[in-house]
Amino acid sequence: MTLLAAVVDVARAVAATSARTGKIRLLADLLRQVDPGEIEAAVGFLVAAPRQGKLGVGFRTIADLAVPPADASTLTIADVDDAITRLADGGGVGSTAARQAEVAQLWSRATAPEQEFLAGVLLGEVRIGALAGVLTDAVAQAAGMPAEPVRRAVMLTGSLGRTAYLALTGTQADIDAVGLTVGVPVLPMLASTGATSAAALAAIGDGIPASVEVKLDGARIQIHRAGGLGSAVQVFTRNLADITTRVPEIVQVVSRFPGGSLILDGETLSLDEDGGPRPFQETMSRFGASTARAELLRPSFFDVLHADGVDLLDEPLRRRREVLAAIVGDYSIKAVETADAAVAEQFSRDALIAGHEGVLVKSLDAPYAAGRRGKHWIKVKPVHTYDLVVLAVEWGSGRRTGWLSNLHLGARNPAVPLGDPGDFVMVGKTFKGLTDATLAWQTERLLALETTRTRYAVHVRPELVVEIAIDGVQRSSRYPGGVALRFARVKGYREDKQPADADTIDTLRAMLR
Repeated sequence: MTLLAAVVDVARAVAATSARTGKIRLLADLLRQVDPGEIEAAVGFLVAAPRQGKLGVGFRTIADLAVPPADASTLTIADVDDAITRLADGGGVGSTAARQAEVAQLWSRATAPEQEFLAGVLLGEVRIGALAGVLTDAVAQAAGMPAEPVRRAVMLTGSLGRTAYLALTGTQADIDAVGLTVGVPVLPMLASTGATSAAALAAIGDGIPASVEVKLDGARIQIHRAGGLGSAVQVFTRNLADITTRVPEIVQVVSRFPGGSLILDGETLSLDEDGGPRPFQETMSRFGASTARAELLRPSFFDVLHADGVDLLDEPLRRRREVLAAIVGDYSIKAVETADAAVAEQFSRDALIAGHEGVLVKSLDAPYAAGRRGKHWIKVKPVHTYDLVVLAVEWGSGRRTGWLSNLHLGARNPAVPLGDPGDFVMVGKTFKGLTDATLAWQTERLLALETTRTRYAVHVRPELVVEIAIDGVQRSSRYPGGVALRFARVKGYREDKQPADADTIDTLRAMLR
């Protein structure tokens, strides 16, 4: 068995390493040492995605722990994996207390560095810069295989952990034999980001027609149908979770499509009374429900990976779109094929006016691929910036240990005079967009503004204004203002502005559709 300490030590070393090649080398060296039966679990720990899925352990469970660390490392990867299995399996009456007891027992056997690492694993926040792409390349290096076949196997199995086990215990032939299987979800193809539709067209290729598609403010779905009309249908999320029982209307739509077996890629959203898109979180609320809800979901499909026993992954998008149109008809995503920048820009404006996020510009010659955000798919959507105030900040972990990192952001409440309680309303958190220089500066600056401190956060006087870029806002019961920022990242501090200059909570609420 392999000690958890070996994983923790490498995770710390990876966090302190900036070069991608250095990270890959460290992770590959670790993977060669891990016991074969613990490979899948170890990979799950490193990307903060345990193989057991959702665990029912929240921040409060971890924050309330008061368990002194162990003096020596005795936990193995298998010990932790077994404990996580018990956490995932726990449910019913008394499950909360049982989970707390299980976590406390695990903590009592962990050293201080192991406790910190395990907190990140359970909460999905291991910030060591070991993204799935880096770890995939490390698996290939550890197994002595080319990276591309390993990346493809990860996509087709939908599991980096299982692929790592196969590569490290098998042969190149085993990896090459991995194929597309109806019923086994695959990792979705991803898009890079572009500033404008015209720029995205130019990146695809000047004068070359591309598919410009509406980008829905919905949820990614992948549909598998095992046979022809009326055959079993499965619906998976972007993270490959099976939500079939929660979306019966989508199952019904796909079960009526012509032809045989299918794997479709698309998005779904809930519609309002006028047929317009409802906010993103109303769609996502259906995914979290144990039973179907009143809001109906409408699927829209933009790709087909398999049809009638034929895999289409390696076919160009032009061909896949032809096959898709014949299958899904009016359930195809709205799109236009063009090489004209003016046409693409007008299509983008029309999508925004209709309440959608923006557009995706896609190469018609590209196969379906995953693992990296290449230039074959480029998403274009507006970015909004707002001036907000820092209310508190959490200490960083991994490479950011010793710096104040995760900012608590507040908008001004115009109904309350400045200086009175409630003059700023929290609307979200972010640790994105911060350089090392900014981290060092904000640590010194915010400590000078400290008012109180808890185990995890430093609360400060609301005097420091920061410019934040967001993709939008959504309704939220988590924050008192009723809204939360979406994909927030720091643009820069605005010491030229006063707290009174910060944007108001009403301005953010106005973004809600």
